[in-house]
Order: sequence, then structure tokens, then C-alpha cells
Amino acid sequence: MHRSAAADAAQGKLYPMPEPFLLSDHPAAADLAADTTALLQRLIRNAAVNDGTVGSGDELTSVRTLQAFFGELLDLPEVDVEIIEPKPGRASIIARLHGSNPTARSLALLGHLDVVPADAAGWRHDPFAAEIADGHVWGRGAIDMLTLTSSFATVFRIALAHPELRPAGDLLFAALADEEAGGAWGAEWITKHRPELLTVDDALTEQGGVLLDRDSAHPGITLGVGEKGGAGRRLRITGIPGHGSVPWGSRNAAGIAAEIVLHLLREPAPPQILPHWVSLVHGLQLEADLEARLLDVDTLDAALPELGELAPLGHALTRMTVSPNIVRAGDKHNVIPGSATVDLDIRVLPGQTAADVEAFLTKALAPWADSVVVEGVGFQPGSTSPADSELTKRIAETFQRVYPGAVPAQVIGPGGSDGRFLRPNGTHVYGFGLFSRALGLAEFRRRLHGNNERVDLESIALTAGALADVVLRVD
Repeated sequence: MHRSAAADAAQGKLYPMPEPFLLSDHPAAADLAADTTALLQRLIRNAAVNDGTVGSGDELTSVRTLQAFFGELLDLPEVDVEIIEPKPGRASIIARLHGSNPTARSLALLGHLDVVPADAAGWRHDPFAAEIADGHVWGRGAIDMLTLTSSFATVFRIALAHPELRPAGDLLFAALADEEAGGAWGAEWITKHRPELLTVDDALTEQGGVLLDRDSAHPGITLGVGEKGGAGRRLRITGIPGHGSVPWGSRNAAGIAAEIVLHLLREPAPPQILPHWVSLVHGLQLEADLEARLLDVDTLDAALPELGELAPLGHALTRMTVSPNIVRAGDKHNVIPGSATVDLDIRVLPGQTAADVEAFLTKALAPWADSVVVEGVGFQPGSTSPADSELTKRIAETFQRVYPGAVPAQVIGPGGSDGRFLRPNGTHVYGFGLFSRALGLAEFRRRLHGNNERVDLESIALTAGALADVVLRVD
């Protein structure tokens, strides 16, 4: 159907918008892939690195890039634009194009501008140079999620410039700060202080449109319908200090912490079979026996290794996960530590509650109950959106123009996105994208926050084209 992206790159050409899309013959589509690629490169080069501190990120630079990209189109009378900057440099841009029908459903294109840090020593190309090499754009944020944010911008610009293509309802473009550190200066701040800016019926955001089997004639393809929630906790451990020269028989808090960490890693929470897991397993198109075992709580864990590279993801999507990620104990080499802390990254399935977290920890920590106190009560529930909405049907139709017979697999994200701030207000939020056969799900997940993050040129063209088909009115 398409030429090789690597061959195009070798000839100095960007991948054109593929033919299957409805908008392919419209003049507005002529430069869609090239414009998206060029904007992606600029955003990568802005290096909006969010290390979790308030002073990092500097998303304002990318906001200025987007303002220049849209130019005078943002001055149209039917467009409202806001720059939100709760802290110096921590800026988001939200533009609302008012539709012709106030009763039609409104849609947000929900992107983020910040990226996680990258150690150049582990990369084959400079992580912030946005080079095109081997048919890919290389750089931090290429997958998470600047390709999609750039696609959102190019399609929104087409809607601004071509009234005949505008959807009937409001169309919202949002490029937000601080997603990579939880959204305190982006989506969370806006939904608390300016909720009207992100009030919409539907939203598209990151992590969808990835093939489950790149070699299948009728592959499963992901459609994000939700995400897990979070309930971080700290374990405060008390031992008995003493001299390091006489360790035998001591109550070493570091030793207690080590025992607890190993126990939590070796004894995970029991699995649950929820609709998103059933859909994903069906989308994998496995042998009947393996599928049956993966859908039975009594046999699931034994069957997971047969998923190969996808086994860790399968484990995460079928239970509450408890990951002991930061351990602290002691401050002098010859003193047995009398205290220690273990910070737990806990992710909960949709439907699980804070009481479920407490019950699991109470049972897991029972052997050390006299030495451990659990601190922290924060709880962000998991969330999902309807899998059978009009928007999901339109997305599935668009996917099948490129991959005829593709089987949509409704999945949830094991981590969080800005979508979790919109769902409680009634917004239907879906993970979107459309990636080529060069990028399967296991490789996609490896590139998230990993070394040598990159996206192939065909996937950029596919994502931008699919988005245009879903968003714009093509009669």
C-alpha cells in the first residue's frame, strides 16, 4: 500500500499522507504529513524537559512555537485562546474553535508539551536534535507524545483555515504543561482553577492505534479507553540502632526494608479479569487454549510468560501493582540503622478503591506489623470511558481504512495521562494515534521514556491523516 519510509528518507522526502483517508484528495491535506513532521522536530528541539521540579519544563518556549505555527488564524473571531502560566515558564495553550451547532458534541485534542529527561550517552542520535535518520525522527518525546501533539496542531490549523472542514461542535486544541510530573501546573491546575477551559464532551489524547501483531493480515489495534489510578504510599520502618561491628541478631531497619521489598516483588496482588483485558486478549488473536487460560484468574499468571515481551504489560493490566521504588536507610557506615523508609508506586485498576489498597498492604505487611507504619492517604481512581460511543466507532472505521479487518482492542494505560482530570467531569477520553507495521506494541512501550526514542515517518503520516479523518468534516 505504501512505500518504505526509509526509502523516502534516503531520497530526502518525507512520507506523504497515505491514500486511504477521506481527506487525501483535499488540498488541505497536501502538506499535512510534512507540516506535522516539521513541527514535531521543532518541539523536540525545544527540549521542554520536566524533571519533576517546579523550575523545569519551560513549556512556554513550545507555546510560543505553537503561536507562531498558527499565526494570525488565532485572531479569528470564532476562536478563543488562553495562555495559562501558573508558574513562570510552566505554560499551556488552549484554543477553542466555536462550532456552528451548540448542541453538537465538542471535542478536545489533548496534548502535552513536556518530556522526561534523556541521557545522551545512551542514544545513537542526539535526543534533542530531532534528526531524520533511517526513516525515523529521533528524539525525546517523539513517542510520548509530541508526534500526537504536533498532529493535533496541524489538524486544528486546517480547521481554522478551512471553514468547510470544521466539525459542527466546538473543537478544542490543548497543549499542556507538566503532564510528565502529574499535571500540577497543567491539567490539574486548569481543572481546579479554570475548569471551563477544558469542559468538553469528548477528548483524544495519547497511546492508541498500535498494532498488537505486526505480521497479521487482520491485526488487533489498540484504542485507549481508560487508565489505571494511583495511590502512592510510604512505609516507615522502625528497628533498633546499634554498632555496625556487632550486626548479628540486631533489628536492622535496612534489613527489615529489604525483606519487605522482596516480599512485595515476589507476592503481587491477585489478578482480576476486567473488560479491557478481555478485549486486549481477543485482539491478540491467540490460540484458543492460551486465550482461555489468560481469561481465567486461576490460570492467568501461569499463562502470562507465553505472551513474551507483552507479559509485563499483561501483568500490569490485570491487577493492582505495588512497586517499591525508593529505599532509604542509614547515614553512617558503622551504625546499624534504626529507621528506614520505602516509597511505593501503587497503581490501581478502574473500580478499585483506597480500601482495597489498605487491605492489600495490611495483609502483605502482617509479618512486620510491629515495625511498619503506612503513611499517605492520597488516591486517584482508575477511570474508563464508554467503549461503544459514536467517536470510538468513527475511530475504528478510520483504522480499518488503513488496516482492513483490523480488530479494535479496547485497552487501558498502566500509567496516567491528563485524561484522568477530564473523565470525572463527564468527558469521554480516548487514547489515539495510528502507527505503521514497523512499530508493534512491545517496541512502542520500550520507547516510552527509553533510550533512542523515535517514530517512523510513515507513523507520523498515518497519525496525522487518521486524526484529520476523525476530526474534520469530510462530506
